[in-house]
Amino acid sequence: MTTPICDFLKSYADSEFVRAHMPGHKGTLSRYDITEIKGADSLFEADGIILESEKNMARLYNTVASFYSAGGSTLCIQAMLLAMKQDGRKITAVRNAHRAFVNAAALLNLDVDWIFPEYDSGILSGNINPTTVEEHLRRNGRTCLYVTSPDYTGKLSDIAYLAKICHKYNAPLLVDNAHGAHLAFMPENMHPTALGADMCCDSAHKMLMGLTGSAVLHTSSEYYAGCLRQCMSMFASTSPSYLILASLDLCCKYISEKIRTDIADNLRYITDFKEKFGFLHFIDGDPFHIAVNSGKSGYNGNMLAEFLRKNGIECEYSDDNMLILLMSPMSTQQDYIRISEVLEKILSYAEKQVISDMPFLKNPPETALSIGQAVFMPCKEIPVEEAEGRICASVKVPCPPAVPIAVSGEIINKECIEIYRRYGIEKVMVIK
Repeated sequence: MTTPICDFLKSYADSEFVRAHMPGHKGTLSRYDITEIKGADSLFEADGIILESEKNMARLYNTVASFYSAGGSTLCIQAMLLAMKQDGRKITAVRNAHRAFVNAAALLNLDVDWIFPEYDSGILSGNINPTTVEEHLRRNGRTCLYVTSPDYTGKLSDIAYLAKICHKYNAPLLVDNAHGAHLAFMPENMHPTALGADMCCDSAHKMLMGLTGSAVLHTSSEYYAGCLRQCMSMFASTSPSYLILASLDLCCKYISEKIRTDIADNLRYITDFKEKFGFLHFIDGDPFHIAVNSGKSGYNGNMLAEFLRKNGIECEYSDDNMLILLMSPMSTQQDYIRISEVLEKILSYAEKQVISDMPFLKNPPETALSIGQAVFMPCKEIPVEEAEGRICASVKVPCPPAVPIAVSGEIINKECIEIYRRYGIEKVMVIK
């Protein structure tokens, strides 16, 4: 697999050119950090080395087109929603979306028809009822469906079935696949575009070897392929990082040469790990998300995470009921051995506790304003205890997991406040 971006950067770095161009560090910080000089192509007008690398990526994923992002999956989500607005479509979305989705809807002044999942792990995860999806699509007319899969715990939706329902109603299926860039190369291809999704975003920095901020917007649709690069340019910096682009270039090489072997190795390590701790309640889904429902297992997830941290292991996420260890194809056997040794030590003396389930929204909060109206009105930060009856302004939830509780424009109720408390959120933004 060729690496045109990396080859150009190396060639230029090895040359004796005087850098009479941006960036100001002139190569002292990184020889490969450049701007759009001659031969370097331009991300949003790509017709050279960047386009060649993107075509490599598209061939690996078997997509109609794949577009690089140096602004993470957030930029890809913004572009997908802009494409829907340009196409005159409404937005139907499953509620456990990332706050990047809510922010994009605000910027584009889009109303969202929410589908609430059948929650099983607090607000982070749940099952999508196909009957409910069909009811919403039928009612909303010219719309699209936006889902997050894998979700934050690694739970996978039935994308193939959702795609079938969507296409029955001529509704594009958009997938936040930020946690699933590796799924195309599993023993069975589980990538959203292979299962019928029209568009999806992959965060290369989450599950591949890309630098933080590297992502790819894939489409299986000839119809949308022509507009997505321009849609991305509406939100992105005009100075995308060539270091990030080079890391995406290297992802192509890694995928073509090594990822399937690494996945096979890691799947064995993960199977052994789960068998060893078979008494824990693991959440089914993507194997690389080792998600433990610690509450059902009788342990406090934050306590387990803190003990791991003190022993040199940082987890992806924890709360009272959840511990998530996010592995990747680049994880090593030694990683699993270290985690096993420390976890075994913790569980040998940790006392079991009765931990109540994390709460979730049983009833949708009342909507007072549109998302776009609420986000751009004067606002202030207040303690959650004072928030009942106030209108949520911009969404204030930490990342991870960045799943909204009350969405901008909704009236914060007692149920929301209880959820804020259980997730350790002490202050919220409300409209003045």
